[in-house]
Amino acid sequence: MTIQVFGHKSPDTDSTGSPIIWAWYLSEIKGEAAKPVLLGEPNTEAAFMLDHWKLEKPEIISDVADDAPVVIVDTNNPAELPANINAADIRGIIDHHKLVGGLETKGPIEIRVEPLACTATIMWKMIGKDLAQAPTGVKGAMLTCILSDTLEFRSPTTTQEDKAVAHSLAEDLGVDISDFAARMFAAKSDVSAFSDAELLRMDSKEYEVDGTKFRVSVLETTAPDMPLSRKDSLMETMTTVASEDGVDQVLLFVVDILNEEATLLVPNDLVKTVAEKSFGASVTGDTVVLPGVMSRKKQIIPNLKV
Repeated sequence: MTIQVFGHKSPDTDSTGSPIIWAWYLSEIKGEAAKPVLLGEPNTEAAFMLDHWKLEKPEIISDVADDAPVVIVDTNNPAELPANINAADIRGIIDHHKLVGGLETKGPIEIRVEPLACTATIMWKMIGKDLAQAPTGVKGAMLTCILSDTLEFRSPTTTQEDKAVAHSLAEDLGVDISDFAARMFAAKSDVSAFSDAELLRMDSKEYEVDGTKFRVSVLETTAPDMPLSRKDSLMETMTTVASEDGVDQVLLFVVDILNEEATLLVPNDLVKTVAEKSFGASVTGDTVVLPGVMSRKKQIIPNLKV
């Protein structure tokens, strides 16, 4: 059976590119039939990556069959994976997030979790010298993933390993990092085609704090005025999305990549309390700017309090 390689729901660049990278490695180097798949539509930056490097968009699946062989990348959280994941045959996990627990395997498997900014950086290390055989598209996907997850090295999750791998790939591909990252972020910033509900779910993770369930949404952009001009309708839609998704509150952080700050929308007293307790912020209106906040994984979720 063909191994399906996939990341989390609401695929960002890393959860779109890393399955492509690893499926290539399994198929072409390890001789194991594998294909990348997605658990939803890729975001605009991921779509830019596919187009720029002439990569075929992977098939989108809604669930996995019993005993289907799979490799999970860029997550280990069952809430971000197909409902039937524990009935599948999980063959491996490659990730850079904290361990959540809840996944079950049918036997011992290979797990690689490292405190790096990007799954693709881990894959670069695992593939090693065999990467010399990779087509341009695979290397390009790897570079795009790293620049996306590090926000071109601005994110506090960035490590020296991420930087070194990105520079090595850029040199190999003849890519100017600053120019290419600017084009990536421009693609990510154009959210005009998306509904408010799509924006709130596009790059989001569920997280519970002392019994309160949140959908923590992040919009990384070089044009923050674009989503912030829609703040009133976004805040109205939060109630609908929270109800449909079974959470108590949606938190939306608009991350300004260039100014290295986040703006949190404050629709009610609960979010006002979260902003004040979590970030020491003083809230006077329906938004609050959080200087230096760039990373959901390192700065937002670990600090959330209610």
